[in-house]
Amino acid sequence: MRLTSYTDFGLRALLYLAILPEGELSSVGKVSALYDVSRNHMVKVINQLVKLGYLGSQRGKNGGIWLAVKPAEVNVGAVIRELEGNLDGIDCGSPVCHIVSVCLLKGALKEAMSAFLRVMDGYTLEDLLANRSELQQVFGQLIPTLTVEEDPEE
Repeated sequence: MRLTSYTDFGLRALLYLAILPEGELSSVGKVSALYDVSRNHMVKVINQLVKLGYLGSQRGKNGGIWLAVKPAEVNVGAVIRELEGNLDGIDCGSPVCHIVSVCLLKGALKEAMSAFLRVMDGYTLEDLLANRSELQQVFGQLIPTLTVEEDPEE
């Protein structure tokens, strides 16, 4: 199972925003620089997380983004389901597969995907913050070295 970069960066953004002190805002530019991902890609991810209610955002001079729910309320399996476009494990139609009518692979992959998601359902964002001090240390080392072009519209 390999998650798309969209889901990967969505989970990473949640982790970063979850370790910020309560009330502290960040920006799309800072998150994209932190993970060395294009700002355009991160804008799409952040906008989806805002739309899903995981993040809050405010535009303008004093604006920014923040975690809008408690980490214990963020189920990792649910986030994966909401961000991933295809959880079938295989696309039997592209290119056209000639054995699709007798193939058992799709069923096996669907069962494996269900098992993966069941495991991820057992985790919350809070669980992934068990090493909070180590995460803060790593993020703290990276943040001062970032060069971020701030957008006043964030």
